[in-house]
Amino acid sequence: MSTDAAQSDSPDIRGPEGAGAPRHPRALAPGNLALTLVLSVFGAIVGVQLMATLGVTPSTSLVGALAAMTLARIPLVAFRRFRSVHAQNLAQTSISSATFGAANSLFLPIGIPFLFGFDDMIVPMLIGVSAAMLVDAWLLYRMYDTPAFPASNPWPPGLAAAEAIKAGDEGGSRARVLGLGLVTGLVGAVFALPMSAFGVALIGGLAAMAAFGAGLLIISYAGPLFGLDLNAMYLPHGMMIGAGLVALAQVGRSILAARRGTVPNTSAPASTSTSVAQESARRLGSSMRIGFGAYLVISVLLALGTGAATHMSAGMLVGFIVYATIAAFLHELLVGIASMHSGWFPAFAIALITLLIGILIGFPPEALVVLSGFTAATGPAFADMGYDLKAGYLLRGENADPVFELEGRREQLIAAMIGFVVAIVVVLVSYQMFFDNGKTAPIDAAYVAAIKAGPSVETAKHLALWAIPGALIQLVGGPKRQLGIMLATGLLITTPMAGWMVVAGLAVRVLAPRLLGRKAKDNLEIFAGGAIAGDALYSFGNGVFTAAK
Repeated sequence: MSTDAAQSDSPDIRGPEGAGAPRHPRALAPGNLALTLVLSVFGAIVGVQLMATLGVTPSTSLVGALAAMTLARIPLVAFRRFRSVHAQNLAQTSISSATFGAANSLFLPIGIPFLFGFDDMIVPMLIGVSAAMLVDAWLLYRMYDTPAFPASNPWPPGLAAAEAIKAGDEGGSRARVLGLGLVTGLVGAVFALPMSAFGVALIGGLAAMAAFGAGLLIISYAGPLFGLDLNAMYLPHGMMIGAGLVALAQVGRSILAARRGTVPNTSAPASTSTSVAQESARRLGSSMRIGFGAYLVISVLLALGTGAATHMSAGMLVGFIVYATIAAFLHELLVGIASMHSGWFPAFAIALITLLIGILIGFPPEALVVLSGFTAATGPAFADMGYDLKAGYLLRGENADPVFELEGRREQLIAAMIGFVVAIVVVLVSYQMFFDNGKTAPIDAAYVAAIKAGPSVETAKHLALWAIPGALIQLVGGPKRQLGIMLATGLLITTPMAGWMVVAGLAVRVLAPRLLGRKAKDNLEIFAGGAIAGDALYSFGNGVFTAAK
């Protein structure tokens, strides 16, 4: 191994010319790159297989970290680099990106034209959604730690990954608390309890988690207790539309306020200096403009490349391109906000909302197929990138060394892009095999059914009606609490026990410090990370076993 390669793999080697700053492991260093490629191929294959058979995408982040930890225990010089928590962070970033990218951002969208019988649209759709996925991840990289997506917010799966890596590195009491949480998460998951919801309630914003839990319980029991089918009334969908529009306005207000040197009621830390806040706001604003422009270009290419443009008049084509761009951009932001606070992102449901509006506008089926695939592709990579950057942020000392933090963030982006490129290759060479066996993402059938059902005046009325309370709740809660988004997120997820686990988590969060002292409060975050990690590991193992049967 060359001296340069050895340096790039070790975070403890000082920078050049006696700078004294630690160097972050390089994602493209031979050892890290080799592990990244192997994990990415594995993650992409597992992601597509589980999406096709179960309709879910498990978190593989901890699998990557554990693989690096295991290699670090091998007593050979070549594997010594993996003792670095930052090298382990790169490993979990790459596999996580490949898994979510392949399953949610690529395989799911191209199944829609296949089910509709538009086989000639599959390859152009794959090219378009691949570009959207890469832009998606890059935008979160740019927007991370800005007024809209502060690093101080929970990003729960990222926190879980960081706590697991730190516990493996430090041992001691931290490892014991994490181990207790891990066992709790595993045992709960064995009994079909959504332990990730329990863990998230321990670390998320109190008001946001209360709104999320309320939504989960309301959607689960409105039917059995009151005979109300809220989904048939499009109540969750309408509330998300209203809350989403207000949330977008709040993001815009945050940017303007920060640029003027005033800090609005956002979730950015109160200690943030005016100059830093202004720079952060400028970065957020420029990223949103670049992202909107990139999505506009992708919308044009998709409309022309798939042939959807030939089924629309010139005016309708322009309207479609503008709407598809806005829909993809809003989908990304809403999924990002929900995942930042709860670790759950209702990407399928929000994509369905944008599709319903497109149906009401009157776009032809070919355009709606493109719209549903395009919007579904944005969001998952955005959210997953946020989880990975949160893990890295915690491992790097929460911005204690800004230069090292930004260096690490760049290396994570490179590792993620490697994972995404591998995902593109895996989906390209494997999708036909799945389609020949009649396997697509189960949610694709819902999109196709909605398109075939056509527009409905009643649907339009319901969406407009329920958008009003969604907007009001989001407005009252403010951008810090995101009550409207979190309530709508809960309403879009039909998992009754998840609501009760959120309630249980909130109860433990309130009672533990009072009964066990302040030390318990300090340990709750570590315990929560273990519970989320245990749930994720069981879900991954159980999913792989079920898919293999």
